[in-house]
Amino acid sequence: MDQRTAILDAAERLLAASEDHDVATRAVCEAAGVTQPVLYRQFGDKKGLLDALADRGFERYAHRKAGLPVTDDPVADLLSGWDDHTRFAAANPALYQLMFVPRPRSRSVARQRVLDLLAATLTRVAAAGRLTVEVDHAAQVVLSANVGAALNRIAQPEVFGEDLSHRVRDAVFGSLLRDAPRREGRPGLPSAARRLRAQLDLTDPGTLEPEETALLRRWLERLS
Repeated sequence: MDQRTAILDAAERLLAASEDHDVATRAVCEAAGVTQPVLYRQFGDKKGLLDALADRGFERYAHRKAGLPVTDDPVADLLSGWDDHTRFAAANPALYQLMFVPRPRSRSVARQRVLDLLAATLTRVAAAGRLTVEVDHAAQVVLSANVGAALNRIAQPEVFGEDLSHRVRDAVFGSLLRDAPRREGRPGLPSAARRLRAQLDLTDPGTLEPEETALLRRWLERLS
């Protein structure tokens, strides 16, 4: 095992065991069997260590997400993704808080990468005509609600019951999703424009020049 991995493993163990979800670099070095100059050479400072640990947590999260089944029902996949996010938080409370509680001057990219994963699923939902708002807006709302519910459950399980996640999930998606469109129905222009934009994100038709595609996206954005 290389020194960087040993330090990260030690930091994660100490973080999970800590009552205040914090670690001391000296304790991490002792647990990893390295000197403090080695830690600083690898990570720069304690913030760098925590950022690296948060990013490693995201890699684990992303690998978990990649294992989720992708079905023909993007809304079902969206709901499944919410529930899996909640399970990840419950199984890794200290690491989850490190990943999602904002830290001053943090350079971790975990939150943005989680947003990108969520946006990919929401794009499929939009392409199916089920999303009532723009994908980026929906991703921010869904992630904020999912994280908030998970953090409250971690911090005060005696106050926030086990059904909190589903209650928040149903309220959020109730405001962002519409029922499946009927075949004989005619969608409104804004909805149709959002749907076509999402379908362009999923599949490049290959029949337009890049400039034409950019112009089409601009028109659809204004219509939606």
